[in-house]
Amino acid sequence: MLSEVLLVSAPGKVILHGEHAVVHGKVALAVALNLRTFLRLQPHSNGKVDLSLPNIGIKWAWDVARLQLLDTSFLEQGDATTPTPELVEKLKEVAGLPDDCAVTESLAVLAFLYLYLSICRKQRWTKEDLELINKWAFQGERVIHGNPSGVDNAVSTWGGALRYQQGKISSLKRPPALQILLTNTKVPRNTRTLVAGVRNRLLKFPEIVAPLLTSIDAISLECERVLGEMGEAPAPEQYLVLEELIDMNQHHLNALGVGHASLDQLCQVTRAHGLHSKLTGAGGGGCGITLLKPGLEQPEVEATKQALTSCGFDCWETSIGAPGVSIHSATSLDSRVQQALDGL
Repeated sequence: MLSEVLLVSAPGKVILHGEHAVVHGKVALAVALNLRTFLRLQPHSNGKVDLSLPNIGIKWAWDVARLQLLDTSFLEQGDATTPTPELVEKLKEVAGLPDDCAVTESLAVLAFLYLYLSICRKQRWTKEDLELINKWAFQGERVIHGNPSGVDNAVSTWGGALRYQQGKISSLKRPPALQILLTNTKVPRNTRTLVAGVRNRLLKFPEIVAPLLTSIDAISLECERVLGEMGEAPAPEQYLVLEELIDMNQHHLNALGVGHASLDQLCQVTRAHGLHSKLTGAGGGGCGITLLKPGLEQPEVEATKQALTSCGFDCWETSIGAPGVSIHSATSLDSRVQQALDGL
């Protein structure tokens, strides 16, 4: 049983190279993003389990005694289990969500409740076991995404950088912690539609699109090689190679039809400041990353961020190659994080 406050954090994730090509069996590189999600677990004397997700406006509570009386036989005994559609429907009944609850909020609550009921009913806490954390995180991903690749949960669990190809995930040894800007264009996109669009373009122009996918694969492999070298001894010329790879990949992704005017604008703005950017993820809007070389003066970084926010974008300065899921003491937290947690 939890007897004291436990603070846990996990990093976000971005795709460095290999978007869309990975769907066709090519290599993708995913990296842990040092914009972290914090989880605070603490005991309550009111006999309730509370869920508070302030970023999406969720505050929910369940009576623990009532949850313990539930028939949870639909949650099979044993290791991390896959949530079936029938199980998700049962979870909706248990959660007591209103009919007008938005999809994002509903899935977040269901993922939490599934993990809570599955793990806490076993009366054990396995925070040291990263393999088990990764397995359970994957099941949470299944509640939300249905058929995830496993990359998101793996990166958040292990941190650093991962190589993904045809379902096989492996960690890159000693990846460098690169400084980047993460920019959200705030343009919504549908990943499934974009993936289908690339597939249709491949069927229509196989001799054109197949070489593009092969080239993106080669970019991922070259980036993996350079990152390996940088882990041993970083050098200025290696950053120049990373910038070239970013530019080439962005042009390839535009040729695949997954670019967007907002992403073009992002690249133009950062290029005016001597920086190199590419989309990350599905494209069609969404987010882009910008590499910040060592020695770049902070006023220039701030000017770039201001130029991007003037376009209506959200922009964060952060790093990639961050540590994975971590346990914190309250005194070790950044003051802004501590204030946010205290406000829950």
